Amino acid sequence: MLLLERLFVVAHVAAGVGAVASGAAAMLAAKGGSAHRRLGRTYLATLAGACASGTALAIQRWPRFPHLLALAGIAAALAALGFAARGRPSRVLHLLGMSASYVAMLTAFYVDNGPKLPLWRQLPPSVFWVLPSLVALPLIVRATRRERRRSPDARPAPRAR
Repeated sequence: MLLLERLFVVAHVAAGVGAVASGAAAMLAAKGGSAHRRLGRTYLATLAGACASGTALAIQRWPRFPHLLALAGIAAALAALGFAARGRPSRVLHLLGMSASYVAMLTAFYVDNGPKLPLWRQLPPSVFWVLPSLVALPLIVRATRRERRRSPDARPAPRAR
């Protein structure tokens, strides 16, 4: 492996670990608080680093990893959508964008690394593509329902008489 490629791998692993940790911590932090905002910004920065270094690695190793390049683009676009929706009266779009970007990032990890992990390598490759979404879906539905109940614009408008 070339030195430049090794540097990209080290940067990619560091950014990926940072994104996983800060994203999980932001999800668990009190919404709207300073910790949630700080951790969310850290998630965005580390996700950007993971996407940039992953893109560089995919280009260097072309044409073996176009699917990982696509997942990086999806994760980045969803995070941008979630970030743009922050602070709205209904934070559902923020919640959906950020959580879906996290799922896309984890999907990329499992698609790339699942076949190399003990126990995981015994699973069929399709599992690596769907498992993050299957685990996240009920959690996202629950969080979305909770947010809709709290959101002022989710209540029906008063009926005209």
